[in-house]
Amino acid sequence: MGAVKKTAKGQVWTVPSQSGHGSYSVDLAGADPKCSCPDFELRGKPCKHVFAVAYTVVRQKNPDGSTTVTETVTVTATKRKTYPQNWPAYNAAQTNEQDKFQSLLHDLCAGIQNPAPKNGRPPLPLADAIFNATFKVYSTVSQRRFMSDLREAHDRGFIAKVPHFNSISNYLENENLTPILRDLITQSSLPLKALETDFAADSSGFTTSRFIRWFDVKYGKPRAEHEWVKVHLMCGVRTNVVTAVEVGKQFSGDSPFFPSLMATTANNFKIAEVSADKSYDAVSCVNAVVKTGGKPFIALKVSATGGVGGAYRQMFHYFQFKRDEFLMHYHKRSNVESTFSMIKRKFGDYLRSKSDVAMVNESLCKILCHNIVVLIHEMYELGIDPVFWQNLSESPQ
Repeated sequence: MGAVKKTAKGQVWTVPSQSGHGSYSVDLAGADPKCSCPDFELRGKPCKHVFAVAYTVVRQKNPDGSTTVTETVTVTATKRKTYPQNWPAYNAAQTNEQDKFQSLLHDLCAGIQNPAPKNGRPPLPLADAIFNATFKVYSTVSQRRFMSDLREAHDRGFIAKVPHFNSISNYLENENLTPILRDLITQSSLPLKALETDFAADSSGFTTSRFIRWFDVKYGKPRAEHEWVKVHLMCGVRTNVVTAVEVGKQFSGDSPFFPSLMATTANNFKIAEVSADKSYDAVSCVNAVVKTGGKPFIALKVSATGGVGGAYRQMFHYFQFKRDEFLMHYHKRSNVESTFSMIKRKFGDYLRSKSDVAMVNESLCKILCHNIVVLIHEMYELGIDPVFWQNLSESPQ
C-alpha cells in the first residue's frame, strides 16, 4: 500500500491506489469507516484502504524519527477461511502427472477424424499434429529440447513418427486446428460434468512476442509495448475445469463473448448459478444465464438500476436488499481468477507464436493442457476414470 495522506477535511483520508491510478477517500466519521473504492462499494465491509488508514492513525512516524500515537480506529477483520489439502492424492497426482498427461492426451486425440485424402504426399494425421503441439506447450521448453519427450511418446505408441522440431510450430499455423482444439477443450471437461453446477466467467491476456511502437508527442520520445491476445473463458468453480473458451483481440469487450460461453457450457452441464464481474453487467448476459435455467450473480456498476425490468431487475433488487447473501454466491467468481493463475503459472503468461492463427491455437493448447491436468488431479482426488468420445458422432472432423 502506498503512502497515506490526510486531507484538510477532518476525518477524511486520501489513500493512493496500489495500481498507481488515482486515489480513494476513507471517511472515519461515524461508527463505521467508509471508502470510495470499488471493493467497499461492492461488499460494504472494511477494505485494504480502511486498514491502511487504521494503521496510520494509530502509529505515525515524525520527521525527527519519533513515533506519535494519535487516535485509535477499530476495524474488525474478517477471518480468512482455509481449506484442507489431501496431500497423498496431491503428491500422487504431481508425481504421475506427465505420464498420465500423455495417456489422456492420446485418448483425446484418438477421436479426431482426418479429412478425406487428396493427391500427393499424405499429410501428418491431425491427431499426431495436435498431440505434438499440445504436448510441446505442456513441456514449456524449446522445440529442440522437446524432441526427447517426443521420442518417448513415439516409443510408447502415442504418435506414428517423430517429426522435425520445426514442424511443431508449423502445426499451430493451421487454422483448421482452431475448432478442433475448442472441441477438445469441451470434451476434456465432460468427465467432470457430474461435479460442476456453478460456473464463473472472466477474461485475461497472454503477452505475445510482437511489439507496438509509436512516438509519444507529449514526452518527445518513442515508446513500445507488447501486443497480447485476450482469452475469454467459463470454468467450473469446484474443480476449475474450463467448459468453454473464446479468443479475441487484445481490446475486445467481455460481455459480447458471454452468451456464446454460456450456450456452450449449457449444452453439456446443468447450470445452477453463474457469477461474473462488472464487465458482464449487461441485460444480454443476465438473460443468457436465465435462459439456461441458472441464476446470475453479476456485480453491478454504480450506474445500474432495475429500470430495464425482467431478470435484470430481479438481480438488481436481490443485490440491493440481500447483499450479504448475494455476495456469498458472487464470491465464487474468485475461482475463475484462480483458473487463470493456474494456467499462467504452469504454462506461462506469454505466447511464443508470431502469427495471429498460431497465437490463437497456442492459447487454446494452454487451456487444453490445464483441463487435462485438472482431470489428473481429480483421478487421484475423487477416483474418476475419464472416458472420452462416448458418442463417436461428436468427434471433430
